[in-house]
Amino acid sequence: MNLDPSQLAALAAILRSGSFEKAALALRVTPSAVSQRLKALEERIGAVLVVRGQPASATEAGQRVLRHAEELALLERGLGRDLNLDGGGLVTVRLAVNADSLATWLVPAMAELAGEGLLFDLMIDDQDHSADWLRRGEVRAAVSGDPDPVQGCDCFALGALTYVPTASPAFRQRWFADGVTRAALARAPALTFNAKDGLQIAWLDKAVGPGLAPPTHWLASTHAFVDAALAGLGWGMNPEPLVRAALAEGRLCELIPGTRLAVPLYWHVSRSVAAALHPVTRALRAAAAAQLAPIP
Repeated sequence: MNLDPSQLAALAAILRSGSFEKAALALRVTPSAVSQRLKALEERIGAVLVVRGQPASATEAGQRVLRHAEELALLERGLGRDLNLDGGGLVTVRLAVNADSLATWLVPAMAELAGEGLLFDLMIDDQDHSADWLRRGEVRAAVSGDPDPVQGCDCFALGALTYVPTASPAFRQRWFADGVTRAALARAPALTFNAKDGLQIAWLDKAVGPGLAPPTHWLASTHAFVDAALAGLGWGMNPEPLVRAALAEGRLCELIPGTRLAVPLYWHVSRSVAAALHPVTRALRAAAAAQLAPIP
């Protein structure tokens, strides 16, 4: 089946921007032209591809065609690079990553790719769930805590991101004046990123044994997590690179020294676009090697 590249581009622009008007601006055509291209593509496919709403979203068939469009663009980009061909527009690559990697080591790696003609569309999810985006075919690659390769993908070890159980000195004095005991940890408010965040419970299990479920604040932001600990709102597992200075300066303290958690991270990339994404793989592996600890 031959599909019109301009129609595929219209579909991708609609689904990335969420509206026909924004897609028209991105493609430098009229909203009517975008609508006509989508209609022609839907007629060619024989299925509705976009749910018209605010924002516009993909049907199951639309997701499948979008994946084809993204892979085709990446393959053409890779071919152009291999043959030293000039020209071509920017290509968007969709990745699933965990928020703490994005806040610590991932952005410098992305910046290294500035000359590769890539735009990044990042799906943020917990490292224990980010590979699910790849299994569903919604991204082309993922930073994940899963060491087992996703079917149809290559898997590379990146390194371990170290997490520190941290709180402010005032918080520690208030809740742990008699020591960081199991009873005190059962009462002291914790910080939790979201329902998928199991780091605090994993640390409690390691430090004092399983079975605790302390009261918690919910903060779905890596930097707000650090700010909340600094402000004395609660204790939480913070990435070591983000709290290194605060620990050295005494603005944060480690609840129980020697009980840090090392969370292994892996790079999963679809084999269908592995060659086209080789520069991304190379940059991420280099950044991870420089900034993450070895996997235990």
